[in-house]
Amino acid sequence: MILPNPFARRGNSEDANTILEYAIDWAMQAGKLQMEKFRSRHLGIETKSSMHDLVTEVDKACEKLLIERITSIYPNHSILGEETGMHQKPNSDWEWVVDPLDGTNNYSQGLPIFCVSIGVKYKGETVAGVVYAPKMDDLFTAVKGEGAQWNGRRIRVSRKTQLDQCILATGFPYDKGTVGSDKNNLDNFCRMLPQLRGLRRMGAAAYDLCCVAAGMLDGYWELNIKPWDCCAGALIIEEAGGVVRSIREDRNVSIAAGNEALVNLILQNVK
Repeated sequence: MILPNPFARRGNSEDANTILEYAIDWAMQAGKLQMEKFRSRHLGIETKSSMHDLVTEVDKACEKLLIERITSIYPNHSILGEETGMHQKPNSDWEWVVDPLDGTNNYSQGLPIFCVSIGVKYKGETVAGVVYAPKMDDLFTAVKGEGAQWNGRRIRVSRKTQLDQCILATGFPYDKGTVGSDKNNLDNFCRMLPQLRGLRRMGAAAYDLCCVAAGMLDGYWELNIKPWDCCAGALIIEEAGGVVRSIREDRNVSIAAGNEALVNLILQNVK
């Protein structure tokens, strides 16, 4: 895999390229930790919001690693982590949005689609993003205004504009068993499926978004995800020439992504 040199411009300057290089290095360290435990029988699995919402000792260890790395270089930056919440630093313009292990259900089952996601915001705008899927050795990166890369090569979203030619991805929320079909995405799934060439449910939103950025998937939508699921992936899509649009405001983060024409078609069908 072709990788940028993570030490090339290192320093304490708060610019997006320097931050990206640190984020790449730290994401790959977390990925290495994940691979050391992958398909282990001793993951210390617990539940969070429901029986469907898992956390493992690896999620926690990866978040601890990432927070330690970030604070060692950027002690005045705020951090939002999936497992430990907001680590707010007063008057900070910078915020790291971290999903230490996206696709925990996959990981706990021994399935290979899982990743580390790190997005970095400056004054509320995402300026750098890294998603690393260690089992597949896929590294997706972006800096605001500088394009997106997959394993060091520039990427672009699909140009398809007809649903019957497209393969999309989606997912279902953890509260899918306690809310109606209008909120758990089942209505949308049934409405969209007959119109598409294919529909995938891979179980890791950050990786789904990156597959859209790289053109492996044509588009994506999902309801009720969280900021750490999509902060980095949304920037990577936008820097690959795509768009990310809100579907609704009452289900946390609910978005559609792809090229602009395709997203408009998704929004005509997804409620």
